[in-house]
Amino acid sequence: MGSKDGKASLAYQVEQALNLANDYSLGSVHPDGHWYGEMRSNVTVTAEYIFLRQAFGLDLEADNAPYRRYILSQQNSDGSWGLAPEVSGDVSTSTEAYLALKILGVSMESPAMQKAREFVLRAGGVAKVRVFTRIFLATFGLFSWDAVPLIPVELILLSTLLPINIYRFASWARGTIAPLLIICHHQPVYPLPNGTSACNNYLDELWQDYTTKNVPYSEPLWTMLFHGNLISLAFGVLDKILYQLNGLRTVPLMRSYARKKCMQWILERQEKTGDWAGIFPPMHGCVYAFMLEGYTLDDDPVRLGIEAIERFAWQDEHGKRIQPCVSPVWDTALMTIGLCDAMSPSRQTLLQAITWIRSRQLLQSRGDWQIYRPKLAPGGFSFEYENSWYPDVDDTAAIILAQLKYDKASLTSRSVLAAATWICGMQNPDGGWAAFDVENDKLFLNKIPFSDMDSLCDTSCADITGRTLEAFGLMMKQATAKADIGDILPNLRVACARGVHYLESTQEASGAWYGRWGCNYVYGTSHALCGLAYFLDDHRVREMVKPALQWLKSEQNKGGGWGESLLSYRSPHLRKQGSTPSQTAWALMGLLAHLPIDDISIEHGVQYLVVSQKPEKGVGSSWPEAVYTGTGFPNHFYLGYDYYRHYFPMMALGRYLQGARGRS
Repeated sequence: MGSKDGKASLAYQVEQALNLANDYSLGSVHPDGHWYGEMRSNVTVTAEYIFLRQAFGLDLEADNAPYRRYILSQQNSDGSWGLAPEVSGDVSTSTEAYLALKILGVSMESPAMQKAREFVLRAGGVAKVRVFTRIFLATFGLFSWDAVPLIPVELILLSTLLPINIYRFASWARGTIAPLLIICHHQPVYPLPNGTSACNNYLDELWQDYTTKNVPYSEPLWTMLFHGNLISLAFGVLDKILYQLNGLRTVPLMRSYARKKCMQWILERQEKTGDWAGIFPPMHGCVYAFMLEGYTLDDDPVRLGIEAIERFAWQDEHGKRIQPCVSPVWDTALMTIGLCDAMSPSRQTLLQAITWIRSRQLLQSRGDWQIYRPKLAPGGFSFEYENSWYPDVDDTAAIILAQLKYDKASLTSRSVLAAATWICGMQNPDGGWAAFDVENDKLFLNKIPFSDMDSLCDTSCADITGRTLEAFGLMMKQATAKADIGDILPNLRVACARGVHYLESTQEASGAWYGRWGCNYVYGTSHALCGLAYFLDDHRVREMVKPALQWLKSEQNKGGGWGESLLSYRSPHLRKQGSTPSQTAWALMGLLAHLPIDDISIEHGVQYLVVSQKPEKGVGSSWPEAVYTGTGFPNHFYLGYDYYRHYFPMMALGRYLQGARGRS
């Protein structure tokens, strides 16, 4: 690969690979110009929807076989179900899958159910499940409501000035907590195939001791005190007091008023299509809340809510499952960047995509982000088809990049300027950017008893900050006397200086950055490097870049690719795994932002992508990827974006080919 002929040959192979990838992209675009690939998660989302249908007597016969087929297809060889492919079994996930299959009529004596039961019992039984699984089980009388943390509905009344209120929780958490306030007030018990009982024996075979189901969900207070967990201790004491006060139910007028305000809050945030926040947990919980407050299945909030969940369904030869979310705006923005980087000749398709994206910009003054930024003008984009309340910085920055890469004249467009202004206003005091919220960093909230996933806050992260620096850096690079972006330019410079400082403060000793929304250090480091490439005149940046590049090179696998395990969130030394197309592409983009194309690591990585491309059913070629490389909540919830395997390699190979053509 060291000779001129070898480099020309590699560039030719890349060009051919991109032609095939371009064909696949064009073959999968929707008629109106957007892309939407499946978002995979673990089986709990589908299981919880089955619980809802069982609770409200909805039909489970029509889709019984495809639901069974999907859940069983995800079972591990040891009988468990995990958080993601190639991740060991999880007791909560396995318990929910087992219950869903039993509701669907799968025999307890079948080999799959026997193996599942053995795994759950080895893992400690139902007593070891997470808090949210406890809540789902309690709604069927399978767990005592006394063994579920009390969440008083009066939380909805707390002022935004207080350190604890509904808006101090991350957007995904508050949307889920609001209906939980109603559910935990009512403490319902729904029927199972064996009937309705507040102490149902339907799942007794998964208990190590089914005679004692009132299992504490947190450590004893003295243990917290002994270990110095003072915040946890304070919340634990408060929880005990709430139980003594019967969850504040003894003040009926206040409780009635709080329930009414909570339902108003929920109803205000329902989209006309029935969606809430564009993600499954709020949509699922809000249907329960409305039914518990006296609505019927035929009332619009409930009917539309269930229809919205059904639109998240994905069905193929593997069965039917419910996606945790849908990602059309994200997929379309990143596919557009991939096609632009690959120098796709399909300008009409790209124009359609840009037009489709621009039509979805949120320019009305609504959204929870306004609570702490009331004077900031709107301009963000959300992730999904229907989500007008929760735009996010990551999508908005990606869409700036997509528009500028498609047409430099977009720089002065209302769309780009409004998006950039909004992102500037969403910058955190530490200089970084989070996903949906600003100053949402009260990490003590993760010590609340019902928080066992460490996911109640939305803090700054290196990957979103890096993408934002890349978008703003490209804007400033393209700004000229002929493309005047006016008053926003000084604001961009200040924001970027603060963003660089944030990355400087969060770079780890290894040279890498933690990746919040993609797995993991490869993702965070790549995005940081792509953003920092526009600020190399700053000596601090040069000092950050060198160890980051060295770290990326040290992580390259023998075959030329990169791969990082989801287990790296648990412990960095567990990060090594086989190469994946998406992670290889991330690493290559980080290297290509700073190194010449003939760098040996780059050449080997590019060669890996070229040889690992495979023909697709239908038209063109893409890259197979079985593992998940997207992150919902580190250590607790992971995502498999179907198109990550495609548009990220297109970006990496396209940037390599641009460099090769620039040299020649």
